[in-house]
Amino acid sequence: MTFDEITEDGRLWAVRYEGENDNALYTLFDQWSDVMWLRSFFKANWRDLTSYFKITDVNQAIEDTIEDSDKLQGIIMDISPSANLDELFRPLENYRTKGIFLGKEKAKLKRIKRHSSWLRIYAIRLSEGVYVITGGAIKLTLKMEEREHTRQELVKLEQVREFLLSENIIDDDSFVEYMNML
Repeated sequence: MTFDEITEDGRLWAVRYEGENDNALYTLFDQWSDVMWLRSFFKANWRDLTSYFKITDVNQAIEDTIEDSDKLQGIIMDISPSANLDELFRPLENYRTKGIFLGKEKAKLKRIKRHSSWLRIYAIRLSEGVYVITGGAIKLTLKMEEREHTRQELVKLEQVREFLLSENIIDDDSFVEYMNML
């Protein structure tokens, strides 16, 4: 696994998994704007879409996803040096109120119209305001453990966290040292 710098100031990175053509963040945005991929996803997860979000039109789900993805991409790709990433990323566990060592985090939009956003970007928090994106998902259920595609995101979070620990990366300083050694 390698890491791509997303922001020029080194506050946001994304994992590039072995064998993948692009990093996890760019792969997500490609999927979330691919109408065919989205149609297939929503058809495969129809029960979750209709029961939890009460949406019965696949085209509406696709439109909402692309709209939210565009907004989320705009937020992430236009991060200014003064922006506080700790306001975008929140603890993965809703009950956790403060940061922990290499904490697992999520970013999502606050959507007002029709329903809450189901898009999630997952990351490891290296230190205050510094994150490594591990992946993301369309989350249509209450708990990530309920579906295979979100369970895989939990696995990726843990794999990246274990990799960082195995390389003695415990914060953004040790991450920068690691990146400079490559």
